[in-house]
Amino acid sequence: MKEKELCRTMLFCPATNPKLYLDAPTFEPDSIIFDLEDAVKYDEKDSARELLAEALKFLEFGKVEIYARINPLYTEFGEIDVRRLVPAGLRKMRLPMCESKEQVIELSKLLEEVEKENGIEVGSCKIQASLETPLGVKNAYEIAKASERIISISFGAEDYTRLLGVDRTKDGSELFFARTQIANVASIAGINAIDTVWADFNDVEGFKKEAKFGKQLGFAGKSCIHPSQIEVVHKVFTPTDEEIEKSIIILDAVKKAGIEKGGVIKVNGKMVDIPVIEKARRIVTLAKGAGKI
Repeated sequence: MKEKELCRTMLFCPATNPKLYLDAPTFEPDSIIFDLEDAVKYDEKDSARELLAEALKFLEFGKVEIYARINPLYTEFGEIDVRRLVPAGLRKMRLPMCESKEQVIELSKLLEEVEKENGIEVGSCKIQASLETPLGVKNAYEIAKASERIISISFGAEDYTRLLGVDRTKDGSELFFARTQIANVASIAGINAIDTVWADFNDVEGFKKEAKFGKQLGFAGKSCIHPSQIEVVHKVFTPTDEEIEKSIIILDAVKKAGIEKGGVIKVNGKMVDIPVIEKARRIVTLAKGAGKI
């Protein structure tokens, strides 16, 4: 199983805005996605790519993981994005509007070619496939398993609802199938699932409710469109002090009993077996990644 990175928050930033390259990391999202696709006008695609390439070469982003949402390879910009940004230092990218394993394989082959041409270790560049259409959701499993480069899959609700011909509502009932499908597929594939954006950043309570529901469905985090959303998502997707304390107690008891690979013990009056142990391990890993222990 692939090692999962901490990705509670993925903050979208248009790659055209120089100020955001300096400001966005100060809000401490787990990841920043510099957008070369929807947020960039057609006649600004080349300049946005160049700005991002220079930022990757000269700026330090600390612990924040940097992604680029490249343009799809079927556009005139997608391949150029890859060939320019990988040598500049880009190692993680979101592939938008992904609908098939063939699209992942095409990008993977291009990445291998660019890695070899530039003396970069083959396999260094990773892919997050963004599922934004009914067909992409249908093919979620084959997409998730299409390449070892796939480290996560994400959901994009705006195009999904547009293609379904339905309105996006705040209760999200129209998204339930797609979200459960994506979260379950990610679990099977051993990778992270990232939930869709919430467009109304002034509706904090609605956003908090949706984030909690996404966590309950199995998502590891959420894409964000405004820095004000980061604190809310981190609070939702970070284990509480009580959860951490209970998990540490369980893992200590398991180690003393020598049942790390199987067996049952009682801890504080409750039975502890492999599923409980795995959950405790996951909570401790998340807590460490979030700097809580």
